[in-house]
Amino acid sequence: MNANSLSISQEDPDCVTSNSRQLNVQIAQDEVYSFFVEIAKKLPPEDVLREFKGLFIDGLDSQDSYSIPGIYSIFLDDNEQEFCNTLKRCIYIIINTWKTNRKDKYIQELVNLFTSENLKVKTNNFPAINICKSWLDNFINSKDYQELKLFAAKYEESFKGHWANRYTSYLLVDQSVDQNNSKEQQEAARKLSKQIKDKFKFELAMYIARSQSAISSTTRYTNPSMLGDHALRLIKAIVLKRGMFSHENIAHIFIKQTQNQTLEEFKINIEKYLFFSVVKQESLESWRHQFADILSLWKADYNQEIITKELFLRTCNRVIDCLTIENGKEPSSLFILLLNQGHSLTLVIILLKIILISKNSRKHLEIKIAHLIRFYEKYPEEECKGIINFIEIFNITFAIYAENVEYNLIKMEEEQNSNPQLNLDGYRVFSQMKVDRHKLVSPDS
Repeated sequence: MNANSLSISQEDPDCVTSNSRQLNVQIAQDEVYSFFVEIAKKLPPEDVLREFKGLFIDGLDSQDSYSIPGIYSIFLDDNEQEFCNTLKRCIYIIINTWKTNRKDKYIQELVNLFTSENLKVKTNNFPAINICKSWLDNFINSKDYQELKLFAAKYEESFKGHWANRYTSYLLVDQSVDQNNSKEQQEAARKLSKQIKDKFKFELAMYIARSQSAISSTTRYTNPSMLGDHALRLIKAIVLKRGMFSHENIAHIFIKQTQNQTLEEFKINIEKYLFFSVVKQESLESWRHQFADILSLWKADYNQEIITKELFLRTCNRVIDCLTIENGKEPSSLFILLLNQGHSLTLVIILLKIILISKNSRKHLEIKIAHLIRFYEKYPEEECKGIINFIEIFNITFAIYAENVEYNLIKMEEEQNSNPQLNLDGYRVFSQMKVDRHKLVSPDS
């Protein structure tokens, strides 16, 4: 089977009704999707690339183009968006299969198929060819193509180029929940985002272990963050918050104590919970009052309603909005205020405390981080030190509080009575994989 053998309908648009034309489009799309599902599984990547190029590009990437690829004929009745949707879905069918089979390196070649300069050259003799080229040109200059390039970039390359490239995992989360994207694109985005996060967690654990070893050479490990040597001290300070007053324990207590409360009571108590143990400073107290005022006005008509699981989740998501980006376009005033005052760690810990009581808010938070990145990425790195510092602290904090890794702070020096907050250098951090005890119990036991 090859691209030329696809039985794509090319009926005269004037000879069919709108409904039958749409049916022809759907039949052709299904045939194309099935075709790429089959060949992506069976054929070598080089052959898949050849078939894809033959279906969508061959004939348009030549200066002497005399005919358009057959698939375009079913969309030429002013249906550019449907063509774009078909093109994207085929691309992500291929990407998903290659990622499953660990053939990621060929994704860059797939992306590069659209870089031919001849695709931009117009011809005076064949208007239909110009239409097809303009569609491809529009795709190349669209958000869709920028999203596609995220799958081609290697994780190691995120340290190069634009500063926002380092935070691809959040941009992928945003893709994975966008209902305008095909299920294949959402799945591919979800998988790659997890892969990048897991790699960061692994490299962070290795960095911690090796940077504290006297026999380790600095060339044998890399710091996955941009915080330099300050990262290790930050990690110790975060891990220090353990024991009876750990963030996890306080979260469990809060959940139990707020059951059956009204929304009004819940809003008051969540504000107290989030700021519990936050160092009292005049600037933070002012910020806290602003936050409390904003939250108290939200859903005021429902203040006497008993908090349900749904209302619990919506309230936590609303808190996240207040602290990050409310309208999906610009950072909230509270976010800007905290960053400008140098309280990135305080903000990250408050966001962590929200997720500890509402794990289902995690994706909502990561989408908000993606929106913040999109807002700031138009500015040069020199002007974005605040947001970069915030995201780096966020990455480390949430890696430490990951579901499958446990970090512990162990005192190595003889002086046991010293305050670890004052003498973190006397402590070492150890990490280990968490064991799911439920999985250790036999179903028959």
